[in-house]
Amino acid sequence: MVRRIDVTGAGGVRLAAWEFGDPPKTESPGTDPVVGSGSRDGTRGETTDEPVTGAAQAPSVLLLHGLMGRASHWAPTARWLSERRRAVALDQRGHGQSAKPSQAEYTREAYVDDVEAALEQLGLAPAVLIGHAMGALTAWQLAAKRPDLVRGLIICDMRASALGAASQREWENWFKAWPLPFATLADVRKWFGEDDPWVERPNPSRGEFYAEVMQECPDGWRPVFDPDQMLKSRETWVYDAHWEELAQVQCPALVVRGLDGELGRAESQEMVRVLPNGQYAEVADAGHLVHYDQPDAWRSAIEPFLDGCGSLG
Repeated sequence: MVRRIDVTGAGGVRLAAWEFGDPPKTESPGTDPVVGSGSRDGTRGETTDEPVTGAAQAPSVLLLHGLMGRASHWAPTARWLSERRRAVALDQRGHGQSAKPSQAEYTREAYVDDVEAALEQLGLAPAVLIGHAMGALTAWQLAAKRPDLVRGLIICDMRASALGAASQREWENWFKAWPLPFATLADVRKWFGEDDPWVERPNPSRGEFYAEVMQECPDGWRPVFDPDQMLKSRETWVYDAHWEELAQVQCPALVVRGLDGELGRAESQEMVRVLPNGQYAEVADAGHLVHYDQPDAWRSAIEPFLDGCGSLG
């Protein structure tokens, strides 16, 4: 079962969280371990301002997608996690089924505050945070800010170094190159999996990844997000390095890279060195979308770390 739970983020922005599997039993019979409830198909949710009562017996995991992603990208990971843990994935502001107000803040602080609110309102803390790309940066920034909320951290293919103005211009030009609208989802899969100039060789999983973030509009298929909001979000971190915050993360942390991803081996190993309790794992035959490219190898890479976090007090 997957159900939606609404969360109120920074500035009152409505966020959609998705809980996978049956909620763990609580110490108090009749106490719901999550805030609100959703329909069985996970399309509706309710919100309450009251904190969750009753501590779940299973350890909690919060999954954070990257820029342009959505919570459903974590579904395969969340399903096996939910066998032994409470697994929740968050649609971050501007993404998925969360609100996308044009006047809202899309700063690093806003993203971090949203995750802080989700952990507290859903009663997940202390949780293990699993983040991909931008979601990983959000995760380690929160771990540095609120160590009491985070018992472990998995950083998937996110660099700590500044990427710079040239990188932002590349992204601006890339968005302009999208042949929107796409006539069909098959066209989406083909373009992002084969025809996109950024694709070095056919990559079906990449095509599926982007098909997941498209919606049907009157003129064809378009992204569920606003590309301008994505660029606005990215420009708040792309010009800066984030080593100092990484060094402030006190909980155990695992840095995972795909061998063909964006995070190089030298930088990833330096990140492990900077982290006070850092560990390293890599996944062969995987690019930037590690958990999408090689789901079985991804599970093998992170499950031992998760087991160790579960044994922490």
